[in-house]
Amino acid sequence: MANVTTYPGKSHRTGNGAAAALTAAEIAALALSLAHLGAGPQATTARRALRHLIDTDTHDDVVTATLATLTRPLDASTADRARVVAAAITEHRVVRLCYGDAGANVTIREVEPVTCLVHRDHWYLVGWCRMRRGVRAFRFDRILAVESTGLPARPRRAERYLPFQRRTAAAA
Repeated sequence: MANVTTYPGKSHRTGNGAAAALTAAEIAALALSLAHLGAGPQATTARRALRHLIDTDTHDDVVTATLATLTRPLDASTADRARVVAAAITEHRVVRLCYGDAGANVTIREVEPVTCLVHRDHWYLVGWCRMRRGVRAFRFDRILAVESTGLPARPRRAERYLPFQRRTAAAA
C-alpha cells in the first residue's frame, strides 16, 4: 500500500541553499490545505505546484491514484469536515466523530487527531481513538459529522501513526 508519506517529493531549497526533501508532514499539510480550497484559480495553481513537487516518474497504479486524489478538490461537505479536522490537528484538540464503518455501524468516537493521509481514492484522518484505545484511520467519506470538543489532545508524532507505509528491508 502507499501513501503520500511513503514517497517523499522532490527536494526544495532550504534557507542556506541546501536541498531538502519534503517531509511526510509537509506533504500531508499541503495536500489537506489544498483539498478544501475549492476550485478557484489559486487552488488550481497550487495543486499543479504540488504535483510538480512530488516525483511522479517511478510510481505504480496505487501511487498514481493516490496523487490524483491528493490534487483533486474535496466536495463542499467533506471540505467542511476537513477544515474542522485540520484545525484540531493544528490546535492539538480532541474531535468527536459520528462515524459509519464499512458495515454501516454508526458510532460516536472521541479521537485525538494526528495527521491526514490519502490512499488511492480516499482521504483518512489518522489518530488515537479513545473508544478503541488505539490508533485508527477514519475515511473522510464515512465521517458523518465532526466537531471539536475543545479538550486538549496529546501531541503525537505523525510518523508513528501512518498505517500504509511500506516496510524497507532494514525495517522488516
